[in-house]
Amino acid sequence: MDDDLIDQTGTPLSRYTKLPGTGFFYPDSLDDERAERRASETIEGSEAVVVADGDADGLACAAMVREAYDAALDVADFEAAIAERTAEDDESGPDGDADPADADLDADPADADSADLDAESEADDPTADAHTRSPVGLISAGPYSLDTALERVVAYADDGIDLYVCDLCPDEFEPIEEALDALSASCTSIRWFDHHQWDADVAAAVRERGVDLVVGDSDEECTADVTLRSLTHDFEDRWTELAAVTRDHDLWIKEDPRSDDLADYSYWSGGEEYATVIGAYGADLPEVVREYVESRRVEKAARIDAAVERAATHEVGDWRVAVTYGRCSQNEVAEELRERGADAAVIVKPAGSASIRGSEGFRRAHEVAGRVNGGGHPQAAGCKPDIYDDMLDYAHHWTTEGQACKRVILAAFEAVAEAVEAGEADEDAEAVADDE
Repeated sequence: MDDDLIDQTGTPLSRYTKLPGTGFFYPDSLDDERAERRASETIEGSEAVVVADGDADGLACAAMVREAYDAALDVADFEAAIAERTAEDDESGPDGDADPADADLDADPADADSADLDAESEADDPTADAHTRSPVGLISAGPYSLDTALERVVAYADDGIDLYVCDLCPDEFEPIEEALDALSASCTSIRWFDHHQWDADVAAAVRERGVDLVVGDSDEECTADVTLRSLTHDFEDRWTELAAVTRDHDLWIKEDPRSDDLADYSYWSGGEEYATVIGAYGADLPEVVREYVESRRVEKAARIDAAVERAATHEVGDWRVAVTYGRCSQNEVAEELRERGADAAVIVKPAGSASIRGSEGFRRAHEVAGRVNGGGHPQAAGCKPDIYDDMLDYAHHWTTEGQACKRVILAAFEAVAEAVEAGEADEDAEAVADDE
């Protein structure tokens, strides 16, 4: 493929936000090879391994584990790399290509892997080998790549390591069963910290393998909270503050302005960089990072505006569901759509996944996502409908702004509305019977 076809330089935002980032067009076979090599370099020789969601919450957990093992990396090289990146953006404008996990639930694993590699693998980057330096290896994973991440730990980890899984909830046990069985036999300990809503049978199966599974209340805690209270270590106060600020964004409380800085920074940085910087500074990011984040927010704001303008509202049952499309920061788009009267918001991404965000009037996002190959929280969920068989399907997806994906998700909303209505009808019938 001609590189110019996927180079967005000089392309109007109204066009390039309808397409995935360049990492999407990188062949899976080559991407898998690079990811496999990186995993082996990360895991081999480590005394502990953390498999974590690549968002601010999951990476905060990884930073906490490294702190407990006295295994944090030196932040100086990362600060120098960030300053250089900011200077390049100031000269040429932010490329906006990085599409890592700005959400806790619906990151496309391909996007996360590609962004991590792009951010950290430049030949002249002093942090390019950072993933090999800590005795606590960090493997970023998404909900759809957890099985692959665990299989890589099986393949490359020494016997007797400590394994941590953070901010990840499997929808089914079967995909991870074989790897978890092998890890249960080879690891000294496996500890799993999370705050998503677990299926009782899946949780039981994980615990039966000897895993110390701790699941917090998804309405009260983020996984950083769970990890902080679960690790046996005398953490300084800045770690408690980091967990609180991470929770402020992850649970969409939005009372601490620093939480937007953390969320944006995790969106635009690789996992090693983010874990190292917040490990050193906590929630109060250094000036070099704040300058970098501000330089990228111009691009972010433009993407949000474009997605909001593309939105259409649908009446489904008692709910107003706003549906839009584009490469954007889904949480901010959803917030704007709620302010415009939506009870729920759906943001369909060019890579094929979608974010579903609720409100106080709609707390069934996970039920909708569960009907279209996804899951999550009552007010925040993600999915990737199984509707893409070949590149023609993706071409249709891009040229119609996700028409097929939108239709499938709206049908899931309708099914949930019907189930709610039927449940209320059953309750009414039972009440009448009791009266008689």
